[in-house]
This record gives sequence, C-alpha cells and structure tokens, in this order.
Amino acid sequence: MTVATTHARSDASGFAIDARGLTKSFGGREVVHDLSMQVKRGSIYGFLGPNGSGKTTTIRILCGLLTPDSGEGTCLGYDIRRDADKIKRKVGYMTQRFSLYQDLSVRENLEFVARLYGLPDAPRAASEMIARIGLKGREEQLAGELSGGWKQRLALGACTLPNPQLLLLDEPTAGVDPKARRDFWNEIHALAAEGLTVLVSTHYMDEAERCHEIAYIAYGHLLAHGTVDEVIAGSGLSTYTVTGDDFNGLMAELSGKPGVDMVAPFGTSLHVSGRDKAALEAAITPYRGNAKWHWQPSEPSLEDVFIDLMGRSKDNFQQG
Repeated sequence: MTVATTHARSDASGFAIDARGLTKSFGGREVVHDLSMQVKRGSIYGFLGPNGSGKTTTIRILCGLLTPDSGEGTCLGYDIRRDADKIKRKVGYMTQRFSLYQDLSVRENLEFVARLYGLPDAPRAASEMIARIGLKGREEQLAGELSGGWKQRLALGACTLPNPQLLLLDEPTAGVDPKARRDFWNEIHALAAEGLTVLVSTHYMDEAERCHEIAYIAYGHLLAHGTVDEVIAGSGLSTYTVTGDDFNGLMAELSGKPGVDMVAPFGTSLHVSGRDKAALEAAITPYRGNAKWHWQPSEPSLEDVFIDLMGRSKDNFQQG
C-alpha cells in the first residue's frame, strides 16, 4: 500500500491541521477551552493528559467529527465547520476497542472494508494489506481468535486500507505487549514517511517520545506543546536524582515543601524537581549533608514534566 501524498485541495501552509480558539461544552461543562494548534503534514502528533481531560474531544473537533461552539480551523485544507463530510472521507480512525467483526477471518474483514469504501479490487487490496501488516499465513484465522498484538495490526490495516490522509489513534496500544507496541510504532513511522499525518492519544511516555510533536491537555486547556525537547525546556524544571536508602521517609518530608513541585520514585532513584531553582536549593539543602543520600543534578525527563503538569492541572480543576 502507498499512502497518497497528493491532496484534493492545496494547502500552501504545509499544515494538515490549523486551528484557532476552539471551545466546546457539553451539558454546561467546558471540555475544550480556547485551544489553538497547528499540525504539520506527514507528522506524528501526540496528545497526552489525564483521563477526561478533553483529548478525544479535541481530536474529533480538529478532524471535523464534532462542531466547536466557537473558534475556526482547517483540516487537510478543508474548513472544519463547512466541510466536515469531505474531511471524514479522508480520515482513518482506530479506537482503543477492537471494532472489526470477531466472527470473520482476517481476509474477510479486510475485503469487507475494501468493498465498503468502494475500492476497485477488494480481494487484491486485502491481500496487499495482509502482506504489509505481517499477517500472511493468518488470512483465514478468525479475528476473534487473534492475540491483542495481531488484532492491533488488523485494525491498523483496516483503517489505512482506504488510503486516508489523516489517521486518528485513540490509545491504540493499550493492553498489548512491548514488542507488539514497538512493531506498531515502526509501522506508524513508515506510514508517516509516506505522507500520512497521525494524531495519537497515549499515556505511555516512550510512545510520546516517538512523536514528532506532542501536546499536553488538561481539562480542556492546552498547557504545553512542541517537540519533546521544547516541552521539557519550556517546563522550567530543575531536577535532582537522588540515590540511597529510605526514599519513603525523604518523599514524605519533601512533599509539599516550598520550592519542591514534584517528588517521584523512578526505579532505584528519586526525582526531586522545582520550577524555582533557588527555592528548590533552599528546600533540599538540609538533606544534602546526609550520607545515606547522594544528590546529582540531572535533566528533567518527559515523565517529570508530565507528573508536574498533572499535579498542577488537578489543582486547577479542583479549584474550578
């Protein structure tokens, strides 16, 4: 399969998505607040944030699947308000829950999708996709009998079979093993290299780091976006990695101290971070002379940044 790199409508900006001031409410509760963002064509754009933070709603608005209450934007060169039907025909959507027919075979599922989208030679299209996604030899196996990783491959094959220009992935690797996740992401990068634009929501930090750009959304507010390096640099966090003994006691003493914005265990070490470097230094100075702990200045990780953002967004939500 070759993903189309030509488009029915030109977009000189080079952005697959260009949105400004999007807002959406349900039942009087604001789910997306004044959100603006741009997604480059052929890029993999990751959405992260707490459950219920508005990630899925944002993705659906950006792709014309939901109409915003206010704001404007384009998707694949089409207006997200006026041209929603045109956008939908160019979008593939892979949900977290396997949505193909469990009692049909791999081949039957793909041929059905091919016919549904009016592809001229459904058996050939299905056969080529089976080869691409590594399911040769499993053509006649029932979809319901596949493991989680194989089901994931089949679902990806089905949603890219119509040759979409934009692919939406809603936590696509939940419940699959690490090797299957890595194989899946290798295929996503291959598709993006052919011109496909991908929007993916995920909770996995290693997956976020595989995206070309990421956005952190909490309760409808876009708190950070850019490349991984840009998001980390923009956090303003100063971080120490602590090794030694009795981390539980140290965590309890440091948590909530002025200047300490995040304390979290990472394997056999502890990460201590703060946005005000001077205040952080003042908070940890009494503990640095203790011989049972070794303090090492370190660069904040993406997970440090997201733990900090999640803590702040939860407080904002509770106050609201």
